[in-house]
Amino acid sequence: MITFQVQDMTCGHCVATLTRAVTAADPGATVTVDLAAHRIAIAPVRADVPVLARAIEEAGYTPVVLPG
Repeated sequence: MITFQVQDMTCGHCVATLTRAVTAADPGATVTVDLAAHRIAIAPVRADVPVLARAIEEAGYTPVVLPG
């Protein structure tokens, strides 16, 4: 599981946009979003942290990978 803090994720539209961006980068990934905590957790199939971070950035958000 890879978890990112995304402080600029503030609404349901953001959640949908990020989910689409992540699944476009890794179609088999499982995405879990905690909007209140501004976190997105990803169980990737083949993408790694840099690929997923880039997908989030290209969607217009600022990801910070969390340890763990």
